[in-house]
Amino acid sequence: MPPVDKYLSDAAHYPGGHAAGVAVPRTVDDIPDIVRRAGALLAIGAQSSLTGGATPMGETVLATEHLTRILEIGPAHVTVEAGVPVAALQQALAARGAWFPPVPTFTGALAGGIVATNAAGAATFRHGTVRPWVDALTIVLADGSAVAIRRGESRAENGVLRLAAPSGPIAIPVPSYRMPDVVKVSAGYHAAPAMDPIDLFIGSEGTLGVITTITFRTLSPIPVAALALVPVRSEAAAIGLVADLRRQPAVAAIEHMDARCLEILREDGADRRCDVTFPAGTALALLVQIELPPDTDEASARRAIETSDTRDTPLGRVCRVLDAHGAFDDAEMALPGHARRAEQLIAIREAVPAGVNQRVGRAQREIDGRIAKTAADMIVPFDRFGEMMGVYREGFASRGLDAAVWGHISDGNVHPNVLPRSYADVERGKDAILFFGRACARLGGCPLAEHGVGRNPVKQALLRDLYGDRGLDEMRAVKRALDPGWKLAPGVIFPRVR
Repeated sequence: MPPVDKYLSDAAHYPGGHAAGVAVPRTVDDIPDIVRRAGALLAIGAQSSLTGGATPMGETVLATEHLTRILEIGPAHVTVEAGVPVAALQQALAARGAWFPPVPTFTGALAGGIVATNAAGAATFRHGTVRPWVDALTIVLADGSAVAIRRGESRAENGVLRLAAPSGPIAIPVPSYRMPDVVKVSAGYHAAPAMDPIDLFIGSEGTLGVITTITFRTLSPIPVAALALVPVRSEAAAIGLVADLRRQPAVAAIEHMDARCLEILREDGADRRCDVTFPAGTALALLVQIELPPDTDEASARRAIETSDTRDTPLGRVCRVLDAHGAFDDAEMALPGHARRAEQLIAIREAVPAGVNQRVGRAQREIDGRIAKTAADMIVPFDRFGEMMGVYREGFASRGLDAAVWGHISDGNVHPNVLPRSYADVERGKDAILFFGRACARLGGCPLAEHGVGRNPVKQALLRDLYGDRGLDEMRAVKRALDPGWKLAPGVIFPRVR
């Protein structure tokens, strides 16, 4: 048996992790027997979860890290085992001139994990979440039987999904709740009147089956990437700019860092390390990701931004929008071929959550061991984004909290984070997040956008607020239909009610 300690915590550092043992299968054929023998089982990937959903609480851990075979690459699809890292998937596809567009921010995530969580990230704005890119799954159910599901083979009828399993057909009741109409929803089990069975397992956080192989759709050719770091002088100006940039087909994503985020960059020296200077009066910064035609090179990109009569190109049109909003002169571009500069601009964005996490860890060590990361992951329709940002500001200020907000403004999805100075700040932060969740739902959004629910009690409370007790009971009915013994990931998404 491999050492247990390395598997006892995920990226959320959820406390109290412990396991009955660890199984690390070498092939997918080993998984059915592991599942049959386990009393309770938690399948994990890279343990990059931010919800505690990949932290064991006494289960046997099934680690998929050795299931790294890429089984087939076709003209418009790829079939992989669950342990293939996203970065390795992209590298293998790139050798064929293809790519997998809906990559999450963390490319160390494993294929099974991004399916189990319906992963999303910056590029969701242009390419959607992982869900629509999944064509087929092989899943081991709680009794150890394996089922293969291909998208489009069946649909729910009269409120029931029927799954053909080796032990006989399984009737699964489709929940009646209505899911928020936004691009990112990571709030329990997927539900729609004529839904495909495959969508029930995508985003189910390992509670309904163990994903062993996946077939993803892919695209070709690979676009050429450019980046623009854009300082903006007010939130209102930024929202107006983003609204116009969202209309440009070349814009794949727009990231947002508020004034407190920029302070963190200066405090930590990240701006100097990345050779970035924000002009005086900068209120926030945007990082615009641009996808250009495959034949774009540095010279043609430079002509597009420097010569007014050749600006009727994808990049030129983006530059015209920046210029119309008075943001072009202060923007810095990383053009095709400038890989090092692109890495630095991306590093600026990544230094924000890293700086927040360092502050949380320092407060935990130096002030109170009970201090933990206190953050939200919420999305609203973009036309309500300014209103929701006001809710965040008011909610933090009225509770005397120091906070930073960053995220995927092109989706209307950001991550408000508390910078705790005491354990009382953590408690007030949890109250603020519940307040935000109610406002988010009222504005037509989802308080659980891309990180899932996991074991986090605040996120589980947000789920209950979103769908009510009846909605959670309907989810439990789905769970009982597929896992009557509550073997798989017990306590993830919702606690068991006997």
